[in-house]
Amino acid sequence: MNTKGATSSGGAKDVALDSSSAAKRNSKKPKYSRFTQQELPACKPILTPGWVMTTFIVVGIIFIPIGFASLFASERVVEIVDRYDEDCVPPNYSYNKLAYIQSSATNKTCTKRLIVPKQMKSPIYIYYQLDNFYQNHRRYVKSRSDKQLRSRASEGETSNCKPEAVTKNNSAIVPCGLIAWSLFNDTYGFSVKNKVLEVSKKNIAWKSDQEHKFGSDVYPKNFQSGSLIGGAKLNASIPLSEQEDLIVWMRTAALPTFRKLYGKIETDLEANDEITVVIQNNYNTYSFGGKKRLVLSTTSWIGGKNDFLGIAYLTIGGLCLFMAISFILLYVIKPRPLGDPSYLSWNRGE
Repeated sequence: MNTKGATSSGGAKDVALDSSSAAKRNSKKPKYSRFTQQELPACKPILTPGWVMTTFIVVGIIFIPIGFASLFASERVVEIVDRYDEDCVPPNYSYNKLAYIQSSATNKTCTKRLIVPKQMKSPIYIYYQLDNFYQNHRRYVKSRSDKQLRSRASEGETSNCKPEAVTKNNSAIVPCGLIAWSLFNDTYGFSVKNKVLEVSKKNIAWKSDQEHKFGSDVYPKNFQSGSLIGGAKLNASIPLSEQEDLIVWMRTAALPTFRKLYGKIETDLEANDEITVVIQNNYNTYSFGGKKRLVLSTTSWIGGKNDFLGIAYLTIGGLCLFMAISFILLYVIKPRPLGDPSYLSWNRGE
């Protein structure tokens, strides 16, 4: 009996197994997985004509009522828009508006009369609208210090605020930067039938901005103290978290035409009421060809007046119904078996 040969053969097998195991361990081939090999069970829906037509019909049935509801809600919103930047310039300054707005000797008070077209139920929101004002300009947007706005301890954080960062004595400006410096400073006073309408400034800013972006221990300091005044001044005894006009202005707009909330009137106005508006026309939009408008508006469940949303829903819903009807007619007039290979180009001899 040849035990030596058997032992030799067994040893060779062991060596082969060991080398095979080592090769597997050293191999860079990834471990087999159904996930990596894309062998997991999956849903593979087939878009049959029935499914396609049903989907289009459902989308149309859902979108069209929403579109009509949005349009009706928008129609119920009463909005008064009045451009006043040209009307508030005296005739002798009509050809030199820049000199009028920059002069401290000119009278900036202007009176306008607006007629209420329909009953306006409170709250009536007051907006100012600016045109051709690029608040999204890169250098303008960066000219602020969020750390300084949040905490009194970061008062000296003005590195991003040039040219409105520090005074001539190197004392920090709070709030610093071009955004705060250009704060809107036109004011409006309203009356109806010689009765003054109170304008509420409460809750016109986002609560999140008040609580997290503007500190209750940060007070204005050295603001608008230079020779070049950009916009409104701030009360140095009121913390930034309570100066809601500033908070509204500091949330920069994405487009060159924008509206910002000025306040609210908590009194109902009847149709054909005449509103007397006393405007302090202080803000300089004449140097860059801008426009100023005063907007009074009510709201609905979709917000302010906005016909685009309703038109968009109606357009998409109408197109879906049109496509569904077209597919139904095509399927009835010229039916075609699903997956018929005779329609393939190589089977048609093309």
